[in-house]
Amino acid sequence: MLRWIAIVGQLVAVSVASRAFGLQFNVGLCYLIIGTAVLANILAIFFYPENKRLTESEVLMFLLFDVGQLGILLYLTGGLHNPFAILILAPVTIAATALHLRSILTLGVITIVLITVVAVVHLPLRSADDIVLRVPTLFVFGFWLAIVIGVAFQAVYTQRVSEEMHTMSDALLATQMALAREQKLTDLGGVVAAAAHELGTPLATIKLVSSELSEDLSEDHLREDARLISDQADRCRDILRSMGRAGKDDMQVRSAPLLTVIEEAAEPHANRGKALVFERRPAETIELKEPIVYRKPEVIHGLRNLIQNAVDFADESVWITAKWSEDDILVRIADDGAGFPSHVLGRIGDPFVRRRRGDVSSGMRPEYEGMGLGLFIAKTLLERSGAELTFVNGADPFLEPGEHPERKGAVVEVIWPIERLARPVKETEQGLGQNVPLEA
Repeated sequence: MLRWIAIVGQLVAVSVASRAFGLQFNVGLCYLIIGTAVLANILAIFFYPENKRLTESEVLMFLLFDVGQLGILLYLTGGLHNPFAILILAPVTIAATALHLRSILTLGVITIVLITVVAVVHLPLRSADDIVLRVPTLFVFGFWLAIVIGVAFQAVYTQRVSEEMHTMSDALLATQMALAREQKLTDLGGVVAAAAHELGTPLATIKLVSSELSEDLSEDHLREDARLISDQADRCRDILRSMGRAGKDDMQVRSAPLLTVIEEAAEPHANRGKALVFERRPAETIELKEPIVYRKPEVIHGLRNLIQNAVDFADESVWITAKWSEDDILVRIADDGAGFPSHVLGRIGDPFVRRRRGDVSSGMRPEYEGMGLGLFIAKTLLERSGAELTFVNGADPFLEPGEHPERKGAVVEVIWPIERLARPVKETEQGLGQNVPLEA
């Protein structure tokens, strides 16, 4: 489609220049060169179906054809004395959007070489009075320099923007997958809890009746069958217990005290050789009751990622502090590790930012690639829940080792407005209500 637009533009430019303005140049040869573009597009339509995804080499081939075709047209129509020479930037911009660096460099170098040749060697463009239309040599040099700079700038700028977009797209996809996984785990927790609760009574009845039958029955084989029923009822009870929390949207596990939710988020990292210290207290002098908060999957997964990062880089301990006031809820995660490097503090939370300090991360967490995607997912999910995140270091980097405080490593503060996370007080004073089925 882009090539058809370019072909129409070329035909209009050649026709208007020759007929309306009377400019003298080899019109027939120009139409022939434009015809090659028409033929190339028609062949592409026949050989490539609309759902065909071109390979990188095929895209590069098409763009090289476009650059070459436009270069020949410029050669026939005055070279850089033709103001349409600026269009040579279009294929480079497209390449920078869709191709990798090697292909971009190849096309960019060829474009610069071609525009340099055309600037020196070209057929003159003449007016109707047979006057050669030329601009001053200094202007030609300036136009050539502007195109060369434009090729380089457009390639670098467009490629950088495109790479950022692709990176953010990949990171957001990973975030959505993480949230979906956490949502499934949360739903499963409600399912098992509801199943264990609702099957408890019938299993107890089966257990009781089978026990009485085993005592009353006189025949041995019937007594063994009754005992088998009792044993299987016990087995069903044990299976439900081993599955943990999990089945309908269980109102009992939909919300929990703030520290309980934090401990649930930290549970997978509790036995990894680092001490997890939990603290809770109101943020004000007035004694406030610990808020009951919703067990949102994005909150649990986001806090879990932050705690994982702290455990990965801590030397010995990680402190997880929960504070609350009448207006907001704060969770602070601090460790005694090396902290964040100062040069990436402003970029923490961007996807694919590597490492904390130096190259230590590969040795401290060999099972991770250290691409910063976990922090991006945590930041994205928590901000989606209404939180505001702050990343700082607990110690001044210019202090001597002996002057560092105990919590000298990275510190992450997560603050929610209380109405975004906590259940209203009126709801906490009422009954939980009936469990409702999960949505399909």
